[in-house]
Amino acid sequence: MALVTSRPTNPKSQLSLPLRRTTHLPGSNAVPLRPVSQLPFFPKFGISELKPEKVAKSTKLLTHFHGRICNGTVKAMANAAFEEAAAEQERVVGGRRILLSDVVVERPRRIFWRRKWSSMDLGTAGVVLAMHLLGLFAPFQSNWGAFWVAVALYVVTGLFGITLSFHRNLSHRSFKLPKWLEYLFAYCGVLALQGNPIDWVSTHRYHHQFCDSDRDPHSPTEGFWFSHMSWLFDTNSVIERCGGPNNVSDLEKQPFYKFIQSTYILHPITLGVLLYALGGFPFLVWGMGVRVTWVYHITWLVNSACHVWGKQAWQTGDLSRNNWWVALLAFGEGWHNNHHAFEYSARHGLEWWQLDMTWCVVRLLQAIGLATEVKVPNENQKQRMALNS
Repeated sequence: MALVTSRPTNPKSQLSLPLRRTTHLPGSNAVPLRPVSQLPFFPKFGISELKPEKVAKSTKLLTHFHGRICNGTVKAMANAAFEEAAAEQERVVGGRRILLSDVVVERPRRIFWRRKWSSMDLGTAGVVLAMHLLGLFAPFQSNWGAFWVAVALYVVTGLFGITLSFHRNLSHRSFKLPKWLEYLFAYCGVLALQGNPIDWVSTHRYHHQFCDSDRDPHSPTEGFWFSHMSWLFDTNSVIERCGGPNNVSDLEKQPFYKFIQSTYILHPITLGVLLYALGGFPFLVWGMGVRVTWVYHITWLVNSACHVWGKQAWQTGDLSRNNWWVALLAFGEGWHNNHHAFEYSARHGLEWWQLDMTWCVVRLLQAIGLATEVKVPNENQKQRMALNS
């Protein structure tokens, strides 16, 4: 999810940090960013009391190589294992493992205190808080009309707006649409209150470019809640790491997207006024408060949960996971490891059983001739990215 408000112009540049990438262990679903709360090779010893001599005495290799101890073979092996284990233990000192995951918070980030909040930070936090508070009225302002308005807008803004338009069409150019239809779907995304298309797409492209490195706008290695939502409240963080939105020239050249960027906040406000006029306060509560908050957290789960819980099927070099329950809520976006393996693909659910509602809509548009140049990975591309290749 991108910023709720537009970024300031002329962002301050920062020296680039070296990109840190990770590699996967073939045949394993786990990623290498794992904590060492207990050393796997020597469970009887804590790190403080682990000594190469104790390792040499306790290892089963002792009996096999008994005749070679005098030459120091086993001791050398123990020394090497000790140094490797100690190095990894040192790497995660001060870090903590995210619940039910092997992901370690290596660089915990504090967002809510001990820093200066800009007006944009306060505006973004204010909008997010207002939608959550408005949603709290739902039990007292409910009727079937308001409920179905929320469901309809969930599909219109979440599926057509965010997953199909902002993500697969604009961010990754997975397919082409006629301009009138591209703009219509993009406008649906504007009503999701997740930012204008230029800023949303820029942040997402930076996420893929620097995924789970020091420059990723929202990686769980800085904290689960940071990747989920709190990164939104530090707008300078994205600018300092990545620079301004200088990776979206394709959108900035189009007057429609520049107009939306300059008038962005007026459009969700207009929708709220319209809902109130049609159905009073219940329509406002459900159509804005409940629906916006629901779509917020589903979108954010792709950034957080899909980099923490689930399985990996491809060698992507990052923490992305396939998460079935996020996929159900997010119209197929939860097949996130598939997506990171084949960013250009309009289809995220690559297996027959991986439900992907956004792909179903793309296929329908393709069948009636509205979606063209639809991209999906071929078998050779899949073989190159497979974990067992």
